[in-house]
Amino acid sequence: MSESMFKMWVSIAGMGLMAVAMVVIYLSRYKIKFKFLKAITAIIAYLCLIIGGLIMVYVVFTGPTS
Repeated sequence: MSESMFKMWVSIAGMGLMAVAMVVIYLSRYKIKFKFLKAITAIIAYLCLIIGGLIMVYVVFTGPTS
């Protein structure tokens, strides 16, 4: 697998994590009533958001591939 293809899959994984975070944050804030479950889902969502953001920063700052 070429470096370009690898970066493409990594960036898609980052976008997927951000999409998962968006859905789970919505569920945590508006749909879940139990405080403990609300906290757990919020922690998972924000972790996905942070990891997805770091992946995007990595992809952008490593620059184009040859």
